[in-house]
Amino acid sequence: MVVLVIGGAGYIGSHVARALKRSGHEPLIYDNLSTGHQFLANGFELITGDILDHRKLALVLPRVHAVMHFAAHAYIGESVSNPRKYFRNNVEGGLSLLNCAMDAGLKKIIFSSTCAVYGEVSGIPISENTVRRPVNPYGVSKLFFEQALEAYDRAYGLRFVSLRYFNAAGADESGEIGELHDPEPHLIPLALRACAGIGPELQVFGSDYPTPDGTCIRDYIHVNDLADAHVNALDYLQAGQNSLSVNIGTGQGHSVNEVISTVERVTGNKVPKRFGLRRAGDPAVLVADSRQAEHLLHWTARRTLQDIISTAWEWMQRSQLREVRS
Repeated sequence: MVVLVIGGAGYIGSHVARALKRSGHEPLIYDNLSTGHQFLANGFELITGDILDHRKLALVLPRVHAVMHFAAHAYIGESVSNPRKYFRNNVEGGLSLLNCAMDAGLKKIIFSSTCAVYGEVSGIPISENTVRRPVNPYGVSKLFFEQALEAYDRAYGLRFVSLRYFNAAGADESGEIGELHDPEPHLIPLALRACAGIGPELQVFGSDYPTPDGTCIRDYIHVNDLADAHVNALDYLQAGQNSLSVNIGTGQGHSVNEVISTVERVTGNKVPKRFGLRRAGDPAVLVADSRQAEHLLHWTARRTLQDIISTAWEWMQRSQLREVRS
């Protein structure tokens, strides 16, 4: 099956493209390269274009059988300071893609959603029955597209799977691709850069949370496990199943201090760190209930936190070597 991977030159999209290829599908990558990287699309056909470019999408979409949508801005803090940027790309751009797909007769779409659609929650682990009340423009933009998919399903028979990610991390076991953000907001690459002496000391936000060690707990999911979930979602839609929104996580939480300890164990280096105040709006614990994905998509996470950090460390060392050589 030919699958259009929108945002396929980005972190998650590039891993999904490779998972699709391993499963016998033909990924076609479409990316405006504003945050993606051309080398992450090496080995695939890459079409440089924007999701707001109706004409270019109209030329590409008749070639494919399904769409996977990763082309979203995804920094929570930036969404608060610049919501216009987020609603322009994530909402207007998402609708542009959705309408062009419908015009081309496509009825299968897999959406890169997020646990941010839930907002502040009272119960852990978080199930799909949790009320969706996002607390920042990023989460609002993702929820809007989820609701658009639901409306198009009811009105036009579009079938979709929305995958609500928890904390994606790690890199491909080959070491050839991995996480590469600028700026880098995520704990694991920041901790690795700090311990390698190529980044500043790690800023830990909050040490007084109601958790066993006082630091935030999150559900970290290896990016290749996440990629496999997309392939299973495609198989699910191919089998004629109904539309679905599911959580994608491990069901196990790890604190910031646990992550730091694992980084130190994997690398053999200490992580220089400094504890500061909590960030406004950061919940103490976010852990997924992923039983629906296990039951309906026949998917489960296989990799551990140590696997996540080991592959991220290998990728970081290779990418730094690539920078030195270039």
